[in-house]
Amino acid sequence: MRGKHPDETAWPALAADYLAYVKVERGLSPRTVEAYGRDLRRWVDFISRRGKSSPEEVEREEITLFMEEQCGRGLSPRSLARMTATLRSFQRFLVEEGDYGGIPIADLPYPRHGLTLPRVLSQEEVARLLEQPMVEDPAGLRDRAILETLYGTGIRISELTGLDVEDMDLADREMRVLGKGARERVVPIGDAAAEALRRYVGGGRPRFARSDSQRAVFLNQRGGRLTRQGAWELVKKYARRVGLEEKMTPHTLRHSYATHLLENGADLRYIQELLGHASISTTQIYTHVSKSRVRESYLKAHPRA
Repeated sequence: MRGKHPDETAWPALAADYLAYVKVERGLSPRTVEAYGRDLRRWVDFISRRGKSSPEEVEREEITLFMEEQCGRGLSPRSLARMTATLRSFQRFLVEEGDYGGIPIADLPYPRHGLTLPRVLSQEEVARLLEQPMVEDPAGLRDRAILETLYGTGIRISELTGLDVEDMDLADREMRVLGKGARERVVPIGDAAAEALRRYVGGGRPRFARSDSQRAVFLNQRGGRLTRQGAWELVKKYARRVGLEEKMTPHTLRHSYATHLLENGADLRYIQELLGHASISTTQIYTHVSKSRVRESYLKAHPRA
C-alpha cells in the first residue's frame, strides 16, 4: 500500500494536541516535551508510510514493526524505553480524549499492557465535588456552572470554553456544541446544570463581562474567554478540596457522565451521540468501565468474595 504524506493524515493534529496536553496540563519540562515530540514524529512518519491515516486503521502488529525499525536504527535501550513510554502515554491520551477509545493501539502486544480504562468518579464523589463552589459571589456562580455543565452534559473542557451565549437555549434546556473535527451536535442540559447556568448568566457573568460584544459564556476575571487551561485549573482546585485530585483528569467528569448514563440504563448508541463520538467502538470503552465497577462493588460487598 502506498503511504500517505503525514500532512494528509490525522496523526500530526493528534500529536500536536498531545504535546500541548503534556506541556500545559501535565506540566512536563520543555526538554521532555521535545523528546516526546521526536518520538511521535518518528511514529507519524512510520505509520503514515504504511498508509494508515488515523488511529482506527492501526493493526496490532504495527507497533512491533515500528519498534523493530527503531532498534535497527541503533537506538539505545534507554531511548527505546522512553519511546515505549511515549507511545503508552499517547495511547492513554487518545483514550482520555474520547475520540479513539476502541482503537487497536489500546491493546497492542508491545509494549505489553492492558486496556487503560478512563478514570470515573462515583455518583457520591461527583456530588461532593459539585457542592464545593460557594455561590454567594460571581466566581462561585461561574465555577458551579462549569462543574454542573461538565457533568450534566458530558462535553469536553475545550467544548465548554468554546461556548458562546447564542449556543445555549436554557428555555428548551439544550446547547449547540462544536466538537472535534468541526462536528456540531445538540446536547440536552439537565435540571441542575440548567439552573446553575441560569444563575451564572443572570447574576455572575454580567460582573465579568466588560462589553456587550463579548459572546463567550464562561469568562475570566479580566472579562476574556476562559481558556481550557483556566477551566482545568478550576476543576483541579475543587477536586483538591475533597481529596479527589489524584482521580481527576481533564475528562473525568465526561467519563463519569457516560458511565453513570450506562449504569442507569441508557442505550450505548444514545451515549455515542451525546458524546459526539464518530464510532460506536469508541463509546464501547464505557462498557469495560461499567463491568469493572460491578466487579469492584461485588468484591467490596460480598462476604465471601
